[in-house]
Amino acid sequence: MDGFAAVDYGFAREVLQRGIAALFFVAFLSTLNQFRPLLGERGLLPAPQLLDWATSSKDRIRMLRPTLFTRIRYSDRRLAALCWAEMVVAIVLVAGIPQLGPPWVPMVCFLLLWGGYMSITSIGQTFYGFGWEMLLLEAGFIAAFLGSADQPPPAVVIVLFWWLLFRLEFGAGMIKIRGGREWRDLTALMYHHETQPMPGPLSRQAHLLPGWFHRGEVLGNHFAQLVVPFLLFAPILSFWVPGPVPEIIGTTAAAIVILTQLWLVVTGNFAWLNWATIVIGFSAVGLPGTLVGRDAAGAWRGIPLYWIVVTSAVGILFVVLSWPALRNLFASRQLMNASFNRWQLANAYGAFGTVTKRRIEYVVEGTMDADPSSARWSEYEFRGKPGDVRRVPRQFAPYHLRLDWLMWFLPLGHSIDDWFTMFLVRLLEADRPTLRMLRRDPFAGHAPRWVRVISYRYRFTTRAEHRETGAVWTRDRRRVLVRPISLRGR
Repeated sequence: MDGFAAVDYGFAREVLQRGIAALFFVAFLSTLNQFRPLLGERGLLPAPQLLDWATSSKDRIRMLRPTLFTRIRYSDRRLAALCWAEMVVAIVLVAGIPQLGPPWVPMVCFLLLWGGYMSITSIGQTFYGFGWEMLLLEAGFIAAFLGSADQPPPAVVIVLFWWLLFRLEFGAGMIKIRGGREWRDLTALMYHHETQPMPGPLSRQAHLLPGWFHRGEVLGNHFAQLVVPFLLFAPILSFWVPGPVPEIIGTTAAAIVILTQLWLVVTGNFAWLNWATIVIGFSAVGLPGTLVGRDAAGAWRGIPLYWIVVTSAVGILFVVLSWPALRNLFASRQLMNASFNRWQLANAYGAFGTVTKRRIEYVVEGTMDADPSSARWSEYEFRGKPGDVRRVPRQFAPYHLRLDWLMWFLPLGHSIDDWFTMFLVRLLEADRPTLRMLRRDPFAGHAPRWVRVISYRYRFTTRAEHRETGAVWTRDRRRVLVRPISLRGR
């Protein structure tokens, strides 16, 4: 009965608490910079309108997940104040100050981050409809019960992080196996580096690697997501299997997850999804015991009785809440990034069940000329999505460019979303908060007479094309998606 009780997960706790707090800081910073033009009082999808609709009826308000803004009327200033306050809490946790007190102090701090961010995501509509939002919320809730620095982390909470990582990785693996044929015939990554939502600086180089390498990537992905997650729980066997082998297996599994996620960090821009997975992966990194004795009771030594009761209750709560997520993993119609309760705990995760094989981009153009038929058109440039064919993609992750991500989703649908129509209106108004989200406004803050939208197919240049032209992308025009529109009645 040595093993598990003798392993020190104190280092794992340090990474979890500080890493998750850092990701909350990034999430609130992203919200501070983008929520108001996207969802604020004059946003593309105004949250106050959603709240007015929801609070007009008891049945409707139940459709919203918990949010402070059903009790405190939303305003852009209150949203900014919430973000600034939560960023201060996150910084304090990254510095490790609350962890020096009793365990309830870091618990309160993490629950403040969890509740504050849930208040935002609950009214964030499509701009907050990403799987990593609920991932951060669930990780933040579990992190609240990791305890203080002067005591060993509760084993039940460490295991809950393994269970979260298992659902995240195994769920993604099962989605892929059940999804597009490209994951089964090992060709998915021959397309993905080029067609992913937001390529990074090295995505083109990754795309140009030989076919055998891409097939190896897919095989490695399947191993990391379908086999390795089961090995995360190996340390539990140390209660029955003597020696360090179970802990070594668990730590090795964590290392494989971390390394595969680092490859995704290098070759793409997936907001904080990969970084969150890396941080959670450290939960399975156990070091030779220094904080506890080498007996089963040592796992509880130094932990206050009330904290044992609290963390045990949290463990029981997750056992109850996890049944729908467990059943979903093995369901024939597996749900991806689904929550089964209002608090977004014990969720189902998954990503990229299919891979698009062609990259279609919507390019927004404007003109100051009176006659659109003979006008000279200039392009608006976004920060993250492809535009100028000579511009090398930048690294933004873990920062989340929400407008750019939604622009990638547009060509995958069958109609123009309401938010995009309002976005074009804001460009015609030369709305400053909207223009600040862009990389370049070709009209330097002045309102254009007309805007239109053209669809293009983009692909990475070959090595020969790049040597000849210096371009990173090549594109061909497909069609006029939105004909010239104006606010001047012409």
